[in-house]
Amino acid sequence: MVALQIRDVPEPLRDQLVALARQRGQSLQSFLFDLIRDEARRQDNIAVLKQFSPGTWDVAFTSQEVVVALDDERAERDSVLGGSEIGQ
Repeated sequence: MVALQIRDVPEPLRDQLVALARQRGQSLQSFLFDLIRDEARRQDNIAVLKQFSPGTWDVAFTSQEVVVALDDERAERDSVLGGSEIGQ
């Protein structure tokens, strides 16, 4: 494993981090390791989510266009069925 060192941490910040670590029943080192690991994991999640961002799958529909298309299809279905299923 690699050792990391952070310099010039103000004492009030260090004290606050120590208090947070104690609340979780952890040493400062364990607490900070968890913070760093969780931050790295979040960045991995962001990268995955970006793969599913608009346009990735060659879909160029806006949410409004989807709503309009659904409303149109529902209206057509209701006309074929003789009215809305709800409330009958």
